[in-house]
Amino acid sequence: MLANYGYSDGSGEYFITIDTDKCDGCGQCVSACHSGVFEILEQDPNDPLREGPVAIVSAQNRNRLKYICASCKPSSGKEKLPCVSVCNRGAIFHSW
Repeated sequence: MLANYGYSDGSGEYFITIDTDKCDGCGQCVSACHSGVFEILEQDPNDPLREGPVAIVSAQNRNRLKYICASCKPSSGKEKLPCVSVCNRGAIFHSW
């Protein structure tokens, strides 16, 4: 399942998508994110039938992703963000 966290406004769409079928809750994204965007939950709030931990974007950060993630966003657009780079399972995507 794809879990989308974020928002859209007049300047664009700012979402982080976590593929919960790929995420194993390892916590590498939590360690890589110096802004504390991610957290690991023991049960997926979007899929109560899923077993095992999963990464989510914490509720207090969902409406501020444009600003929180700006410092990690590469200017060339070719480099991956730290949270995306450390995810060995390829479960994290950014929309902008």
